[in-house]
Amino acid sequence: MRDLLKLARASIKAELGGKELKVSGGIKKKYSKKKACFVTLTLNGELRGCIGSLEPRQELWEDVIENSRNAAFSDPRFNALAEEELKKVKIEISVLTIPEKKEYKDSADLLRKIKGKGVIIKKGWNQATYLPQVWEELEDEKEFIGSLCMKAGLSRELWKTEKLEVWLYEVEKVTE
Repeated sequence: MRDLLKLARASIKAELGGKELKVSGGIKKKYSKKKACFVTLTLNGELRGCIGSLEPRQELWEDVIENSRNAAFSDPRFNALAEEELKKVKIEISVLTIPEKKEYKDSADLLRKIKGKGVIIKKGWNQATYLPQVWEELEDEKEFIGSLCMKAGLSRELWKTEKLEVWLYEVEKVTE
């Protein structure tokens, strides 16, 4: 999967230079299966952009290109990546398994089921996800789900009193 990191960097570089990206037939063939991915950019250890897909909708090589460019230039939390930042930015690609809907009895059962997984929550029109890597920063299950609720625009404590729609997934990741 290291060649996907090269593809991600090349796609950002091509976009910065206003050039067309040439993708080899080998890459297209190797990553032709439809898969969803997230591309995370960090600069000096801090998040600099993160965009991805939750469901497979195109071939993986295409998803990597699209999400790399979106993480670099269209993440609403950040300004577009500048050319001088590209040299210092680190790229991580997370290829997702297909999310599985999980039923749970109560909040304690929810906390047991989500530990260590990628989690998508939904309540009405509100939705958010955290990649499994977020567990490295938010190790406490209550803090994790509370923060995810806030990311979705919901009350931090909502998960304790109301049912959420919950999907779990895993990732295969590669990092520069």
